[in-house]
Amino acid sequence: MGIMYLVLACPAFLIPLLASLHGAFFSVDIISAIEFNRTGDHLATGDRGGRVVLFERTDTQDHVGHRRDLEKMDYPINRHPLFRYKTEFQSHEPEFDYLKSLEIEEKINKIRWCQSAYGALSLLSTNDKTIKFWKVQEKQVKKVCDLNVDSTKAMGNDPIVGSSISTSSKQYMANGGCTSNDFSLLSGGLPSLRLPMVTTLETNLMARCRRIYSHAHDYHINSISNNSDGETFISADDLRINLWNLEISNQSFNIVDVKPANMEDLTEVITSAEFHPIHCNMLAYSSSKGSIRLIDMRQSALCDTHSKLFEEQEAPGSRSFFTDIIASISDIKFAKDGRHILSRDYLTLKLWDINMDSGPVATFQVHEYLRPKLCDLYENDSIFDKFECCLSGDGLRVATGSYSNLFRVFGCSEGSKEATTLEANKNPMRRQGLTASRPSRSLGSPSGFVRRGMRFTLFLESKNLARLHPMAILELCFTSFLAIHISSHFLGKGADNSAVDANGNTFDFTTKLLHLAWHPTENSIACAASNSLYMYYA
Repeated sequence: MGIMYLVLACPAFLIPLLASLHGAFFSVDIISAIEFNRTGDHLATGDRGGRVVLFERTDTQDHVGHRRDLEKMDYPINRHPLFRYKTEFQSHEPEFDYLKSLEIEEKINKIRWCQSAYGALSLLSTNDKTIKFWKVQEKQVKKVCDLNVDSTKAMGNDPIVGSSISTSSKQYMANGGCTSNDFSLLSGGLPSLRLPMVTTLETNLMARCRRIYSHAHDYHINSISNNSDGETFISADDLRINLWNLEISNQSFNIVDVKPANMEDLTEVITSAEFHPIHCNMLAYSSSKGSIRLIDMRQSALCDTHSKLFEEQEAPGSRSFFTDIIASISDIKFAKDGRHILSRDYLTLKLWDINMDSGPVATFQVHEYLRPKLCDLYENDSIFDKFECCLSGDGLRVATGSYSNLFRVFGCSEGSKEATTLEANKNPMRRQGLTASRPSRSLGSPSGFVRRGMRFTLFLESKNLARLHPMAILELCFTSFLAIHISSHFLGKGADNSAVDANGNTFDFTTKLLHLAWHPTENSIACAASNSLYMYYA
């Protein structure tokens, strides 16, 4: 409302300028990365303004103990996860490369958690060029305050010790030694001796940048991934993959290089890379041609050749101008057991078995209704959007985002036909509820937070929209995302920036859900829609 009042009070020629400034401030709050840690007790998000925000789970901290003890105390074991705001820090700042005359924006591209030690949280964050290793831990603020003597016995600020020394008779030697055995200073006691006491006033969370890994990529970094050994990680750009040691920031090893001698011969680029979750010598990377390569670092120092190649053969006669564009893989994820790889291209989600390179074991149509509109999407560059994907901890479900702030959940177990679509909104069933052919069980409403600069405002769905004070504790409510099933095929025509499915629902191409993450041990999904974070629980 403050901006609205300002606009109304300003001359007409300033209104476009203020509107553009407001849009610029709003754009830096858009979430660009999201990641759970290994235990799922902490969640990190990064935005286009270079900031990293941490949330911590609170419902597990209330009742910590053995399951049998909790059952005796009649505490519920399976509760809805509750997260609250923990802290935030500025990870990256805008920079300028003077050699290449290139502006480096502060947007956080990826966040990866590292192994924690001594109660501290560690994570990696990267923008287009620079990777930073952050350590977040509690810092006790101490202060010298009260004195431990009786003030009634104190004799002002006079140096009582000095007076005792002056009355004592001591014999000193030439070398400074003392021959006297007079210890009246200690035996007599000094009731007015002032000894300060150090007390802890408060405990603050401090984020400190431990190391900066820079000057190793000529192109924009699109991926970082931690190794299972806890000591190394990889960073990937369009043409190279580098191997780093967490303790060494001034040296990296190039393990994959797809740059040809003549750049005119370049046919594909690296789009994503990830370490195997179990075997520290194996990693996979995807390309813009829709292929996934599995490499073994034990074969050679420079992994020019791959161990396995995963790609799907295109059907004869189906090739078009958009074939290579929509085949480009935007994200890959290993399953927790390392047996399967999940990949996302523009229209589909594919599940691969690393023991079977003949083709994907499952293909899920995310938004097939867009195929007739590829020309329009090419004109407005939406066809180049990079959607992420994720798997559940048990490997039974996969999820990815779509347009109109929708995300889709598919069952990938044998014989499963599960296909769920929900909207990242305070009322996730709003769109489906308009055309639902059968009643569904009622759901709670998730809450989202909206960032404005460095502040948070919590919105709760109720009869009246409740607005809490900024920086209030954020407890995200959860809702089921497995309650309603709709068709995975959409038909219809719409405007250039919209499409209509068979039920008459309009899909907006200007709003997109690109980033989401699955809780490592529970059926909880965190997804980012613009500058809002939503979490769903089954």
